[in-house]
Amino acid sequence: MNTLTLGVIVIVYIFIVVYLGYLGYRRTKSPTDFLLGGRKTNPFIMALSYGATFISTSAIVGFGGISATFGMGIQWLCLLNMFMGVIIAFIFFGKKTRMLGEKTDAHTFPQLLGSHYGSRAVQTFTAAVIFVGMPLYAAVVMKGGAVFIEEIFGIEYNLALLTFTLVVAAYVISGGIKGVLYTDALQGIIMFLSTSFLLVWFYHTMGFGFTEGNRQLSELASMVPEKYRALGHQGWTEMPVFASPQWFTLVTSLILGVGIGCLAQPQLAVRFMMVDSNKQISRGVLIGCIFIFFTVGVVYHIGPLTNLYFMKHNGLLASQMTPDLDKIIPLFISRALPGWFGAVFMLCILSAGMSTLSSHFHTMGAALGVDIFPRLTRKSGIRSSLGVRFGVTCAIVISYIICYTLSANIIARGTALFMGICAATFLPAYFCALYWKRTTRTGALASLWTGALTSLFCMIFLHRAEAAPVGICRALTGRDVLIDIYPWFAIDPIVFALPLSAAAIIIVSYVGKKR
Repeated sequence: MNTLTLGVIVIVYIFIVVYLGYLGYRRTKSPTDFLLGGRKTNPFIMALSYGATFISTSAIVGFGGISATFGMGIQWLCLLNMFMGVIIAFIFFGKKTRMLGEKTDAHTFPQLLGSHYGSRAVQTFTAAVIFVGMPLYAAVVMKGGAVFIEEIFGIEYNLALLTFTLVVAAYVISGGIKGVLYTDALQGIIMFLSTSFLLVWFYHTMGFGFTEGNRQLSELASMVPEKYRALGHQGWTEMPVFASPQWFTLVTSLILGVGIGCLAQPQLAVRFMMVDSNKQISRGVLIGCIFIFFTVGVVYHIGPLTNLYFMKHNGLLASQMTPDLDKIIPLFISRALPGWFGAVFMLCILSAGMSTLSSHFHTMGAALGVDIFPRLTRKSGIRSSLGVRFGVTCAIVISYIICYTLSANIIARGTALFMGICAATFLPAYFCALYWKRTTRTGALASLWTGALTSLFCMIFLHRAEAAPVGICRALTGRDVLIDIYPWFAIDPIVFALPLSAAAIIIVSYVGKKR
């Protein structure tokens, strides 16, 4: 497909997205509309928005590159995403979240916890963690979209990043959550259709079926590069060696971090407060599971199989085609599929990035404008969305700056890192707000602080993947990590932080009640 046709397709897509954002702006009449869509969102729209927000360019580009390099073990994450991120989230968290949000008249996730515990400190601290931590996640999603645009269009990375950011900013700032929901629904449909076609076209192009593809991929095990074999890589159809460095990265960082962390994502939790009945949440379960299966499930499956394509046409493995794992999937799409599908799949990547970024920016803007500085949302005594729009603008600028500091191979790691922090910091307090009436506000605060500080301590002093690049531990002690004994430096912070956070809320609440 020539550049002109490709450009026309993208321009038409962008105009549709901007129009949906404008439609959201026209239908936003109150702060409740701006923050929660008036609490009357269609369940189909809510479920699509939830899935599109959940699945970002980090899942397709970043985790797709990880699967291409290390194999199908990442499919366990897809299973956990469906079970924890949809079934458990909708049935056991979503319904009670909706009722609690309606009872407390909460419009944001920090407001939900703060109102339940009757604590301004809980609300402010939760919002601060969101506003400080979420820009990292937003930045890796921005990088994923920009990298794909760079590869398909062949344009300079900085221009791709700027254009991508400005389009998302236009409809989030103007349209509020209604603009986000409308665009999420469109983008979710594009993602579903694109990944489904990708699966069919790949097997058609390669000329073999599912069983034969797995057999040929298994035979490549002897060609695993030595540097990956030393980490525990046994082939693309096998899990890594148990307790090897790659096993700890796959299981504790990627699978547990993202699989459990999705339950405590603020931008996902507020989706449950946008519908007016629990029946509508139940209707979204099947939609959510199908969406996850046909988006990330397909990409995690195709990722390892790209090795067969590159070996056939280039005589190299996927990881040998480019040193940046984040570029493997874009490279495969640009070379292996017809030109017109490259344009369509680019819309899939744009959709994945835009849907997630719009929710991130809206969540961060609400955290600043509603929870941290509530006076920004007051204008002549009437609640206004001006403060949220100001917060969204600040969040976009911060995320854009962070994006320039990111290194290669960071997309999957950054996603898992943020979700792990959310799980350790928010999940115990969030769960207890829904299910344990004995929880005290002091216990909630103790859990929030314990989870956040333990995660931060582990990232700076214990977990080598973050501690070595940051360099604080080396500057203070002369070593990359405090405990330089395997496997301690390979275990993800969530393994330490989440149990301590859960213990803190139970112990402090129990002692407080007893007194």
